[in-house]
Amino acid sequence: MDNLKRKADDDGGDADKRMRTKKQWRVPRQGGNNAYTAQTIQPGDSGIWATCNKGREGKCVAELRELFTEYAAHLYGDHLITGDRPGGGNESKEDGSSTDIESSIQAEVADIRKPASVQICTPVRLDVQCGKHIIFAVHLALQQLTRTLVVFFRTHSPIEPVSFVKRICEDATKRSALRRTRIVKRLSPMTLLGRATTEGVEKVALEVLAPHFHQEPFVARKFAIRPNLRNHNVLSRDSIIKQIASLVGQGHEVDLKDYDLLIIVEVYKNVCGVSVVDNSFEQLRRFNLAEIFDPTPKEAVEEAQQEVVPQEALPNKAESGITPAPTMDLT
Repeated sequence: MDNLKRKADDDGGDADKRMRTKKQWRVPRQGGNNAYTAQTIQPGDSGIWATCNKGREGKCVAELRELFTEYAAHLYGDHLITGDRPGGGNESKEDGSSTDIESSIQAEVADIRKPASVQICTPVRLDVQCGKHIIFAVHLALQQLTRTLVVFFRTHSPIEPVSFVKRICEDATKRSALRRTRIVKRLSPMTLLGRATTEGVEKVALEVLAPHFHQEPFVARKFAIRPNLRNHNVLSRDSIIKQIASLVGQGHEVDLKDYDLLIIVEVYKNVCGVSVVDNSFEQLRRFNLAEIFDPTPKEAVEEAQQEVVPQEALPNKAESGITPAPTMDLT
């Protein structure tokens, strides 16, 4: 009798153990494996970089999500709707056969599972400080750069990042719309992203540059190249500039001030992005919404750029191994 009782207790203990160790089943996320990589930038993506002050990332994402959704609905409207729902009407077969009923039910179930609208952008938070290389800055405006972070919004068709951002900044410049952003600073549209390697830059650049520099009939263009590297030490600014210039091809002229087209190259860790913008880029404050709505006085910018740090205030270069950046972008 004691043996039976002991056996029953042992069985109950094993059952409890199995219950405790049994993994809880979870509903798979929509989109399969891709849903788990949604918060990382992948080669082949397109999107928009955005900067904001450190600690304000959440508000920045909320502002941009609302702003992008509103503009996407305004600019692309009908393309963002999935269309008429198949089987969603009151159509029915007169014969009332079981086959028709079954197919109608399947169509309704498939219709329910469909998203009501296309997800136009996915925010990706990146904990990277834009101004971390500016070590010797003493001006307040420069010091604030060291506390600037970056977020990334992945965009989907039919949104074209460059024209999309340009329209937002044009409206902001004309004051044709109310100010919707308080935290967001610069927007940097990326037509295409790839791996931050020599081969990756070439692949992305050739595809992005082709419509602007390799079209038929040939049109000569004046161009400039503006690379920006963050948390990356494999490629250098000079190597990227030389590589992009060679891919532009013959017949085009480099003009850093009076360019027709500006080639923007953004490198973050192991990802690079390339886009081409026209000469309205400077007039639109380099797509900096904060500068458009609340421009920094020209005198303050010039003073900060001309600020000279006393030699005795600088650390020993031999010990630090760091050289101050020759130019600094305040906007």
